[in-house]
Amino acid sequence: MTVADPTLEVERALFAEGAPVVIGCDEVGRGAIAGVVAVGVCAIVPGGDAPPAGLRDSKLLSPAKRELIAPLVHEWAAAVAVGEAEPGEVDAHGIIAALGLAARRGLIALHEAGIDVGASTVLLDGSHDWLTPALTSPPSIRVRPKADRDCASVAGASVVAKVHRDALMVADATRWPQFGWDGNKGYGSPAHLAAVAEFGPSPRHRVTWLKLPATADGAPDTTV
Repeated sequence: MTVADPTLEVERALFAEGAPVVIGCDEVGRGAIAGVVAVGVCAIVPGGDAPPAGLRDSKLLSPAKRELIAPLVHEWAAAVAVGEAEPGEVDAHGIIAALGLAARRGLIALHEAGIDVGASTVLLDGSHDWLTPALTSPPSIRVRPKADRDCASVAGASVVAKVHRDALMVADATRWPQFGWDGNKGYGSPAHLAAVAEFGPSPRHRVTWLKLPATADGAPDTTV
């Protein structure tokens, strides 16, 4: 099946309604058991160039292709950033709140890069608005969920976030090689789960997501 390139149809409709900037937003690492959850934010403005050739949602691209496309997204967009929430924040606050924290940090980075984030419309991948609760109340940002891989700004955010997070996991794999993060990127593959059972979790694991043996006091045993 041929997959069409994502377009700026949705973004241009928002520009026609008066939006001065549209920010595509997508998360990576939501279902992992180790590593950060990362949220990419890709800002575009009216009158910009067409999206890079070959741009797709990150899930539709090979790792090598993502590495080629990511710098092109940086060149194409008005600004791009990736926000992160740490494994401990996922444990403490839950994944939905952690997504909001990561996205807010990404938006702050865009603001620091000169983007008028407060006047923007944010396109969220998926049907659930997990961003608005993390924003200052009342938020001036317009958040529109239900964006998908057909939106070029969202696809750009997806690719940049995926390349960023994969690089973090590869770097962490040099310190904790027993978990195979250079291959599984922190997701719960059978080999990864077997390593957790054998060695215990690392400081980069989301311990509340693991089925761990209990200690004498009934708490999970999180020693390494």
